[in-house]
Amino acid sequence: MSVLTLQLAGPLQSWGSSARFARRTTESAPTKSGVLGLLAAALGRTRDADMSDLTALRFGVRIDQPGTRLRDYQTAHHADTGRSMPVSERFYLSDAVFVAAVEGDGELLGLVLAALQAPVFLPFLGRRSCPPSRPVDLGLYDGVGLSEALGAEEWRASDWYQKQRRKEAVVELNLLLEPGRDTTHDADDGPGDVMRDQPLSFDVRHRRYALRSVVSRSVTLPNPQAGQRAGDTRFPFTPHDPTPHLDPSRRDGS
Repeated sequence: MSVLTLQLAGPLQSWGSSARFARRTTESAPTKSGVLGLLAAALGRTRDADMSDLTALRFGVRIDQPGTRLRDYQTAHHADTGRSMPVSERFYLSDAVFVAAVEGDGELLGLVLAALQAPVFLPFLGRRSCPPSRPVDLGLYDGVGLSEALGAEEWRASDWYQKQRRKEAVVELNLLLEPGRDTTHDADDGPGDVMRDQPLSFDVRHRRYALRSVVSRSVTLPNPQAGQRAGDTRFPFTPHDPTPHLDPSRRDGS
């Protein structure tokens, strides 16, 4: 088994699992159906293509930066009649960062990784209006489990968000995982949550989703900004100085 890790970061994201009609909500973390749709698009698959190899992958996500929920109102007109459609509510996650992972056959995941680096259809974060702001592909791990791979990735939150927690030497991040050998339930864990988020068909004529289980875990990572002073303005590069550099030995200003 292998695990492919993904970075999902952008100004806006929207991951609906039960959105219908004029109210389009978002979950607080990426959905399996949304992420598999992203992978299928990178591979160049159409919505009516066979997705059974992708849907068999085990899915997990780490919440690095939860973001802020944002509501927007949108209007539209019918393409044929020109009549105004009802005003719809669209919900988004603003300034969120996640690390997602899929576990499965190494050969398939190798093909997916190559596709992410040169996608046939451009990736988006849940909706076409939500492009990623960073490269999606992170790495391919061989011989490790889903939670182990998610714990091996460094904290991917934005610098400004990490600095807000600079007093913490380590951070504890939430994991949302499909049950597997590395998520065996303890007696007091309960059965986990259930979501209708297992895609069966992406065909626009008859989209179908089954139920899947989700269990919560946590992972502790070092904070790279730990101990930095509040007023520290260090740069990873030398800032550009727009003024000319004058030779102090010259008195004529040249």
